[in-house]
Amino acid sequence: MGIDDATIAEEVESMTRILWPQGNQNFSNTIVSFSEQVSELDHIVRRMIVESLGLEKYLDEHMNCTNHLLRVMKYKGPETTETKLGLSSHTDKNMVTILYQNQVDGLELQTKDGSWIDLKPTPDSFVVMIGDSLYAWANGRLHSPYHRVMMRGNAARYSVGLFSVPKAGYIIKAPEEMIDEEHPLLFKPFDHVQFLGFYYTEAGQRAPSALKSYCGV
Repeated sequence: MGIDDATIAEEVESMTRILWPQGNQNFSNTIVSFSEQVSELDHIVRRMIVESLGLEKYLDEHMNCTNHLLRVMKYKGPETTETKLGLSSHTDKNMVTILYQNQVDGLELQTKDGSWIDLKPTPDSFVVMIGDSLYAWANGRLHSPYHRVMMRGNAARYSVGLFSVPKAGYIIKAPEEMIDEEHPLLFKPFDHVQFLGFYYTEAGQRAPSALKSYCGV
């Protein structure tokens, strides 16, 4: 289940009324409180990235170009000792993804050499991943990893993810400081919403990299 603009109380309450026409203030308050706190972590991570790349003059624009989508996810246990696919391999298309889970593992990450590793976060930690939009904005200086969910056993896996998503109409474009002879431009400027439109087409789903197929140089 996805909740758009999860840091805005009015938007969350509107979504809540779809599930509970009489309202559910406790649910709404919990969603907003969690989203506000995790969005602060998102801002810290992105500010650190921008500053480490020496792009401070773009900081305000970068921080204001996104909204926050909250997704709550359930993966049923396959009730077998064999490992079953819970979510197929993919890269996220947004800026930054921050995940929190119950203590049923299953998230796997592909390293740059192509091998898969199990991620086993502790109960008080979050998983932070770069998405394709930030990868393109940084002109490849950051890595957008492929990841998947592999399930085994009887227990259900619950996770919640906060996604910083570029606003419709915002053009993702690598700053000129990120482009030089050693780092030629990788992607043409693009609108994230239009990119998603391509991603969900048959061609986008078949492409080894939807981003490269859509706007690769």
